[in-house]
Amino acid sequence: QVQLVESGGGLVQAGGSLRLSCAASGTIFRANALGWYRQAPGKQRELVAIISSGGSTNYADFVKGRFTISRDNAKNTVYLQMNSLKPEDTAVYYCKQFGSTTYWGQGTQVTVSS
Repeated sequence: QVQLVESGGGLVQAGGSLRLSCAASGTIFRANALGWYRQAPGKQRELVAIISSGGSTNYADFVKGRFTISRDNAKNTVYLQMNSLKPEDTAVYYCKQFGSTTYWGQGTQVTVSS
């Protein structure tokens, strides 16, 4: 059974940083692309960043230059380093494993105060 568990969310002031982690179990982690998404209240879930099995990355325009996605296959973990946070980054952040079946974590709340 595949399980993704996010952690690292919290409350931070604007301009601050957080690092989110998503630990996977029950999956061939290194073979799959992984992504971070977010969903703010009243809004649709949106893509934040993706990292391929080979380590290639892509980012949404609104986080380019501020967020960095990375992965540690030995630890079955994907990270999202978030710097220069803005109040509009406030959302629940989810990790996703791509593949023939997609899996989602339960989400972690990030709140950025102004």
